[in-house]
Amino acid sequence: MDGIIKILYDMSASMILPTTAAFVIAAIGLNVHFGFTGLLNMGQAGFMLIGAYGFAISIGAGLPFWAAFFIAIFAGIAFALILGIPTLQLRGDYLAIVTIAAAEIIRMVGRASILNDITGGSNGLTGESFRNPFAEMSLFGDGQTQILWFEFDNTGVNGWWSRAVTWFMVFLFAAIVWLLMRSPWGRVIKSIREDEDAVRSLGKNVFSFKMQSLVVGGVLGAIGGVMFILPTSLQPDAMGRNMTFLIWTAMLLGGAATIFGPILGSIVFFALRLMVQGTMRLIVPDAWMNIQQTEQFSWIMVGVALMLLVIFRPQGMIGNKKELNFNV
Repeated sequence: MDGIIKILYDMSASMILPTTAAFVIAAIGLNVHFGFTGLLNMGQAGFMLIGAYGFAISIGAGLPFWAAFFIAIFAGIAFALILGIPTLQLRGDYLAIVTIAAAEIIRMVGRASILNDITGGSNGLTGESFRNPFAEMSLFGDGQTQILWFEFDNTGVNGWWSRAVTWFMVFLFAAIVWLLMRSPWGRVIKSIREDEDAVRSLGKNVFSFKMQSLVVGGVLGAIGGVMFILPTSLQPDAMGRNMTFLIWTAMLLGGAATIFGPILGSIVFFALRLMVQGTMRLIVPDAWMNIQQTEQFSWIMVGVALMLLVIFRPQGMIGNKKELNFNV
């Protein structure tokens, strides 16, 4: 019984982690790219990484929090422009190739030993080098607070302050995207996803709208990267290809082209993995499968679940199948 209670606690705790919220923000950005516009961005982790580096390096240089935060945003905009200008006039598969390659370039440059003094090389940057300005902004003070069955420090590395800020940003950006998609701009974006030639025949500048969408989603990815490193540290390998694929998984699980799909998909994704991992630890003897193997098995089961979802319910949990007619 204690084991089941621990599994349920771990699952519920994972749902409100600040890193989960950061993951959701990046997934919302990817949803703007793919779900609403039909852009095959396979390098969302690159936007996260460049935003994280822009923020962390700026804090390390002595800039205040908000200046570093806006530098991260500008880094996301610049990265989107660099990727979009040569590729957005081509079909979607070219953008997929460019974005996944560009994200790997950012990661490898960050890992380069020649930049150890700036990026930390393959070891990255410790949280202490950029976290303090954010912690000092806390409105919650010191000590611990219990809400429901959760008890965390008010400010600390994994405290209520970081949870409150990151989840507030999740719902803020979800509301902004909801408003954008109900606007004339959003209707044009979704029309491009369906048939960009028809939109072009109506006199709309398809390239310009695609670029705007790439910038919006890229900025959300960069902000997600900043939020992702605040409670932890900046490790370039933590935001590599795997991160992009996990973001895609969460978005498709919840439902592409929906407002709450990335939120629901990310929460269920992490909770489901912990449920599988915890259950395997309970029922499978250590002689058959150790802790590391159960973790690997949980990823296998999540992958199988995604395959079944794509086959039998491609619209995700709350998606609309009619929204999947992508012109890519």
